[in-house]
Amino acid sequence: MKNIHFLVLLITLLSSINAIGQETDSLSNKQQTQVFKSTFKWNVRAQFWLRHSNFNKGSLVNNEPTSHFTDISIRRLRIPISAQITPKLYASALFGDNNYNIKYDGPWIRILDFYAEYAFSKQFTMGMGKSGYQGLSRWNVRSSYSLMGLDSPLFPLNTVEKNDDLGRQFGFWLKGQAGHFDYRLSANQPKAVTTAPHGKVDFANNKPRWKTSTYVKYQFFENESNKSAYQVGTYLASKKVFNIGAGFQFQEKAFSDGDAQDPLTNFYDMQHWAVDSFLNLPLGNQDAITAYLGYYNFDYGKDYVRNLGANNPTNGVENGDYNGAGVAFPMMGTGSTWYAQFGYAFHPTKLFNQQVVIQPNIAIQHANWDALKDHMTVYDFTLNFLVKGSHSNKMSLGYQYRPIFDAITFTNTSYKGMAVLQYQITLK
Repeated sequence: MKNIHFLVLLITLLSSINAIGQETDSLSNKQQTQVFKSTFKWNVRAQFWLRHSNFNKGSLVNNEPTSHFTDISIRRLRIPISAQITPKLYASALFGDNNYNIKYDGPWIRILDFYAEYAFSKQFTMGMGKSGYQGLSRWNVRSSYSLMGLDSPLFPLNTVEKNDDLGRQFGFWLKGQAGHFDYRLSANQPKAVTTAPHGKVDFANNKPRWKTSTYVKYQFFENESNKSAYQVGTYLASKKVFNIGAGFQFQEKAFSDGDAQDPLTNFYDMQHWAVDSFLNLPLGNQDAITAYLGYYNFDYGKDYVRNLGANNPTNGVENGDYNGAGVAFPMMGTGSTWYAQFGYAFHPTKLFNQQVVIQPNIAIQHANWDALKDHMTVYDFTLNFLVKGSHSNKMSLGYQYRPIFDAITFTNTSYKGMAVLQYQITLK
């Protein structure tokens, strides 16, 4: 019974694919007879941060009380490697890590992705390995390379560093495109959690159950590539896209309110669903609009809330607010949230003797978590400068305005900010 959602959707989608997929296959017999040349690609990409933060009350940096802090770090390092081995066999690997900051102590380079896929047709591809292939929404598997917002959104990565590896898990998946429909179905094996919840609902320290998920979207204009698990944040003026999508995630007994070995412990299934839409609209003057709107319903278990802050340099908190240490805020929880994003890319203009695309954008997450008395609303403002209109050479100014909640009343009492200058570079 635990995988009934997955099986029903699998049967339905495969039936639809069989009916719709009578169109010409992208891997037709004619193409197969042509001379095939395998390809091998790789590059190195990094995001450097210069940041000033107004910390949450009681934050500690290396055990010293700190209210404001300026730091330099590498937010992300990525070394993607891919190979089209045969016309139907594809392999990909991704090495790197996140948050190379004052707390980082290795291992410096990790295996984030390593998987292989076999394309039976354009409508049906099967893959297996370690990857970010999951369902739920567009943004839970978004590309950090092409993000429009500086570092937003993070909340769709709803199990990050708890029972996964920076959002990745071992698993297998099916994906494909039939006409304007695009789908993915995945079954993932979460990492084992070794720390028992204490005093509140958290990830259960039991035998990990398989997580099933899906995401299906309908593409009204141009079709997006589904070669990678990670979906594009903004195409600027290069592609006309409008999609609507829906998805879910399910894992039995993923959460508990105590030790899994205690017979009095209550277990909770993880049940999430979402609907969303994405627009990337080039305008006649080489300007472009990028917009997103999504509604998410999260069920982790009774009154679950997780405070999280990006690239947090603190190591603890004393007598603090509900938010916890550093730049954390109640980013995830049982309840519902809206997420909206809007950006405008201006046509290329000459700046410092370079053709630069300037793209201001704003993002708002507005959540109603069951455990909190007030709504949780966080604002992200970003101004991108893309040299030659490329994400491979991009400077971004970002400011996050986060809510502070009282540890006793669970009400929103104030706001604090974090300002970041980011430089993203790709070496090819």
